[in-house]
Amino acid sequence: MVYGPDPTRPDPIRSISGLLYPNILISNNPSCKGDWYHNHSNKMLTLSIASSTSAITATPKTTFTSSTKSSFNGIRIAHVLPSPAVRATTPTPRQSVVMMAKKEEELKEIRAKTTEEINDEIVDLKGELFMLRLQRSARNEFKSSEFRRMRKRVARMLTVKREREIDDGVGKRQSRKLDRQWRKSIVPRPPPSLLKLQEEEAAEEAKESASAST
Repeated sequence: MVYGPDPTRPDPIRSISGLLYPNILISNNPSCKGDWYHNHSNKMLTLSIASSTSAITATPKTTFTSSTKSSFNGIRIAHVLPSPAVRATTPTPRQSVVMMAKKEEELKEIRAKTTEEINDEIVDLKGELFMLRLQRSARNEFKSSEFRRMRKRVARMLTVKREREIDDGVGKRQSRKLDRQWRKSIVPRPPPSLLKLQEEEAAEEAKESASAST
């Protein structure tokens, strides 16, 4: 049995090529068929590449238009001048000299006291600060300058205490130890302002009771 193309059946390649290329005649020679296959594949590849490139080039390009005008006109930097209240709080050289003189005078007064007197006054000032905090929380009238004055006085008293410890050769660790011992030995007592208020109330009650008895 000999295998080969059936002459009775139509050649599919010829029929397809007749549809695609009606003017091209394809012979039955196998060598011609091989050349045709080679040329046809090259043509199809060329057509596919050309169609793909044409599809790529046919797509519209995205254009970004930049407007020549801009809404940004820059940042305006203005010279910020301090308010009159802020400038008034800044001490002048003359005021600073007066403040330094008052500080030296207060330190001289504190240095004239003994350590026990300084400790007692510190306890009293701490009590006064506590009373001021209570008045502030209750929204009562009070002078805010009293806070600064008392805190400064407490700080200066502690400074004088530390100066004396340095003169005695007491180190920082020993100073902290002595401070803890002193805090533990403090006996709570009402501040002088509260004592004065209690005395005034007691005097008023005594006067009212005396007037009621008569």
